[in-house]
Amino acid sequence: MKVKRNTLLLIACLVWSAAGFNILRIGLETYPAYLSAVNILLSVLVFAVFQRFIFGKLVQKHTARIQAYPDTERQFFLKFFDAKAFAIMAVMMTGGIGLRASGLAPGRFIAFFYSGLGASLLLAGLLFGCNYGKAVRAAAAVQNTH
Repeated sequence: MKVKRNTLLLIACLVWSAAGFNILRIGLETYPAYLSAVNILLSVLVFAVFQRFIFGKLVQKHTARIQAYPDTERQFFLKFFDAKAFAIMAVMMTGGIGLRASGLAPGRFIAFFYSGLGASLLLAGLLFGCNYGKAVRAAAAVQNTH
């Protein structure tokens, strides 16, 4: 299925928001037994590190790549990410599921790490949504001038 270029930003928004929401939910469901100032600070640190060094850059990179596609040409709907991003997503999902299923990660880790990571992923999804909104408004402005 092929979609308009800007729709790829909306797809990225939905995929990353859903992933972030689910991971954040797991972390927050685990948090009550481990609620402390230290764990909250650890969650904030995890959020900041992932947002600054991974997901913030990922949003910028993929938004620029998508916006470089010709506006007149429809794109395959999975082109919202490149192969490297899909590999990162697969490794993170497999690692997260394996970590929880194995019981190797204590509840405290799940609480603070998943909360920080999930919030960062959710923000990345929302940033893709903002970029989609900006792209739609820009396209509408161009239409209105013609």
